[in-house]
Amino acid sequence: MQGVPGRAYRGLPVGARLVCADNTGAKEVEIVSVLGYKGTHRKYPSAGVGDLLVITVKKGTPEMRRQLLNAVIIRQRRPFRRPDGTVVSFEDNAVVITSKEGDAKGTDIKGPVAKEAAERWARIGALASIIV
Repeated sequence: MQGVPGRAYRGLPVGARLVCADNTGAKEVEIVSVLGYKGTHRKYPSAGVGDLLVITVKKGTPEMRRQLLNAVIIRQRRPFRRPDGTVVSFEDNAVVITSKEGDAKGTDIKGPVAKEAAERWARIGALASIIV
């Protein structure tokens, strides 16, 4: 895991619902907490592209539902700026379910993956078909 360069704006607060973009059986997940978040008093923790989360599965197969799992954000709707000045945003908010070390549990990732997430988490970058 490496740091994220540039201004990775945190556009997803705790409680946000996201699409699961892998083939683990989860369809929709909700953010429970952001691992490694250092925040301000009385402010909701939030996450951005490349952050490691604790999530719960809201929609999916019966084996996956109501479990607490780790995940990494690969896409977010909120525009964020890269060090070269380009502004990037995606159509949806999406995660990939991982282990605590960042190894993806699924074998396939649907849709594009942000370059920041692919560089920070090497195993997600290897599974990605499109890196934007």
